[in-house]
Amino acid sequence: LVQLVESGGGSVQAGGSLRLSCATSGFAYINYCMAWFRQAPGKEREGVAAIVASDESTYYADSAKERFTISQDKAKKTVYLEITTLRPEDTAMYYCASGSRIYCKNDIWPKMQGTWGQGTQVTVSS
Repeated sequence: LVQLVESGGGSVQAGGSLRLSCATSGFAYINYCMAWFRQAPGKEREGVAAIVASDESTYYADSAKERFTISQDKAKKTVYLEITTLRPEDTAMYYCASGSRIYCKNDIWPKMQGTWGQGTQVTVSS
């Protein structure tokens, strides 16, 4: 059974930091492109960052390059997303997804089709 389980979200004040985790199981993690997306109320889902599990190449949305860092622990098959200097506009449900490595390598990961987790809520108050 393929599973992606996000955790680490919460309610924080602006300026704080969070590290989200995505624990995976049931598939050959090393062969995949792993990505974080978010969806704010009333808005479309947007890609935040992606990482190639095999070589740790990373990709970021332009809006995420300054305050977001994607990383992984291969041994734990877990992907992380660190967010610093949180802003109210970061409030969203954050989802982890796995997909073909081709999405990362061709830098089309924001359109990735694959398997999704249930999400973890991040709420930032001013």
